[in-house]
Amino acid sequence: MRRPLAPGRFGAVVTAMVTPFDAEGALDLDGAASLARWLTVHGSDALVVAGTTGESPVLGDAEKLDLIEAVAQAVTVPVIAGTGSNDTAHSIELTRRVAQRGASAVLVVAPYYNRPSQRGLVQHFEAVAEATSLPVMLYDVPARTGRKVAPETVLEVAAHRPNVVALKDASGDLVGATRVLGEAPAGFDLYSGDDVATLALCALGAAGVVSVASHWVGLQLRALLTAFWAGDTAEAAEIHCRLLPLLRVQSSDEFPSPLPAKAICRAQGLPVGQCRLPLGPAPAALDELARDVVAQLEPAPAGALGSVGR
Repeated sequence: MRRPLAPGRFGAVVTAMVTPFDAEGALDLDGAASLARWLTVHGSDALVVAGTTGESPVLGDAEKLDLIEAVAQAVTVPVIAGTGSNDTAHSIELTRRVAQRGASAVLVVAPYYNRPSQRGLVQHFEAVAEATSLPVMLYDVPARTGRKVAPETVLEVAAHRPNVVALKDASGDLVGATRVLGEAPAGFDLYSGDDVATLALCALGAAGVVSVASHWVGLQLRALLTAFWAGDTAEAAEIHCRLLPLLRVQSSDEFPSPLPAKAICRAQGLPVGQCRLPLGPAPAALDELARDVVAQLEPAPAGALGSVGR
């Protein structure tokens, strides 16, 4: 049965948070706490920490755990810890450990590089979910992992593991998303994993967005979803079209994510530092682009912080 048109258990706008580093490239825990608080004031209902946008491939486990704890202590919204990898045993161990550091849920990406079969994906996701009592959000991003998570795989895992409660869908597969939304257990949420697809997926019944652009248009995205769920689809579509140029800058072949997100944060005066290699540091052209993006930002819409809860 399709879910009602309303935000999910983690709210409407979930920010995939960048990880602040200092001038020497070391983890900046004070900066992470400050950024987390800023994001919650600017439209975020929950935060994904140590995910891909947070440069998880270049964070050590100790850094991830310290980062999750610092953010969880700084905010009252749910903190969703990125614990997935292409090593099932490693994913299980990290998933067990984040519960002790204040995580409210975990995000488990499909294993990358080793490209398992759909049966392997089922076994991987179920093994990680079995290792924790925390809610689990699956993450399908085939452009990064090299393997699409089939709708059948999502549905099987969700049916067998009650704590698998959501999917972050960055696949671009609207037909597959429709099937998941139509056949998943009651209470299962699908979140858009691509800012530009948010309105289209929410029209099918998605629960909101796990967003990168919410670092600079969080309140506007919240206003879009508030309008949509209130039945004002024309207003939601107008906001979407107006935001589209500001959403599309978040990644490109020249400036892959999260390089633009960090540059736009710096242009807003947020102390996030540069990306670690192999992504960073950012070229001067990106900082110039980021300043142009910030110059285009509109004032926060009136009532954007109003409730969009169930």
